[in-house]
Amino acid sequence: MNEERIPRSWLMLALGTAGQTASTTALYGLPYLIPALQEERGLSLAGAGLLVTCPVIGILFGLTGWGAVADRYGERPALTIGLLAAACALAGAAAARGPWVPAVLLVLAGVGGSAVHSASGRLVIGWFPPGRRGVAMGVRQASQPLGTALAAAAFPPLAHHFGPAAVFGFCAVLCGATGAAIALFAVDPPRPAKAPGVRTPAPYRSGDGYLWRIHAVAALLCVPQFVVTGFSLLFLTEVRGWSATAAGTVLALANLAGAGVRLLAGWWSDRVGSRTGPMRLLAVATAVDLVLLVAGAAWDSPAGTAALLLASGLTVSTNGLHNTAVAEYAGPDWAGRALGVHGMGQHAAVVLVPPLAGALAAGHGYTPVFALAAAFPVLAVVLLPAADRRVDWPAVPARRAPAGGPIVEV
Repeated sequence: MNEERIPRSWLMLALGTAGQTASTTALYGLPYLIPALQEERGLSLAGAGLLVTCPVIGILFGLTGWGAVADRYGERPALTIGLLAAACALAGAAAARGPWVPAVLLVLAGVGGSAVHSASGRLVIGWFPPGRRGVAMGVRQASQPLGTALAAAAFPPLAHHFGPAAVFGFCAVLCGATGAAIALFAVDPPRPAKAPGVRTPAPYRSGDGYLWRIHAVAALLCVPQFVVTGFSLLFLTEVRGWSATAAGTVLALANLAGAGVRLLAGWWSDRVGSRTGPMRLLAVATAVDLVLLVAGAAWDSPAGTAALLLASGLTVSTNGLHNTAVAEYAGPDWAGRALGVHGMGQHAAVVLVPPLAGALAAGHGYTPVFALAAAFPVLAVVLLPAADRRVDWPAVPARRAPAGGPIVEV
């Protein structure tokens, strides 16, 4: 391998992470707009919750299609086209008025932005050897709490001074800039050499149900994540009496800590050579913390606030692990589609969380919402496979050091 290719894997990781961060900010950060949507546009809590869920509905329509594009044509075109399409839809949402046109445009933004779920993980996995994939995917998955942190810090003051339209415009710029950067600098990872006409069997035909169980576990673990992300700001402002700016700042810091937790989880999984083992322990820790949150919310204890902030990190801690497990098992010919199905299962599980949880919170408070969320990681622990399974990806090219020194991998 020549010298300029030594840092290529890290450049690809940076590009994949940037794309995921922009998409997360635009598509998952919108719950931080709920107070502004209620105040400026007169929406109910359930109605505002439904509007901010529209991108998630769009993601459901786009995931498997983008996975097929990434598997057949490469990660770079899938990411570029998807992010630029999302930018156009978000720019339209910024200019639109009324409840229905922005809702449709946000659905379209979700369709475009979903490309990062299917293609950016494949881009990262393909450029790193097995012993570094946990950390690499931890960095890539850290983009989700980073994007949420950016939304928590920027959206409330931006919406307060300039309205929700300014937030949509800000998101359009983010997606457009990262899509352009990927178009200019991304390089697809190595692909396995195959004889013409030879097809790799679908990993879902193995008969052991491994992928389906990982998909189901991820879907279960996403429910408490969306509950905490969607209602932490409202809980702190309505129940604890915090200002929106103060709550947004603290939640941004908590989400940054969540990014660190994902990195540690990835490093841990590389050290022990397992994705499912650390995932099981982190799911147990999430369940325990959510039980503490329920108790703190029920008895108006400061411990509830502390547990909520801790949950901002714990509920996202396993995302890199189950995405890595799926890609490693599916292999290079099916990883894009498998990650698409994986993401589709998660979003199908949580698409109704904001409106349903909002209706439950409006009628009965936040304690039952958090109590229901605590049950999902317990179910995930029961369903999680006992051990990892994976297939070989093409070896990442290596170079030989001068004077016959050791081989150094990318």
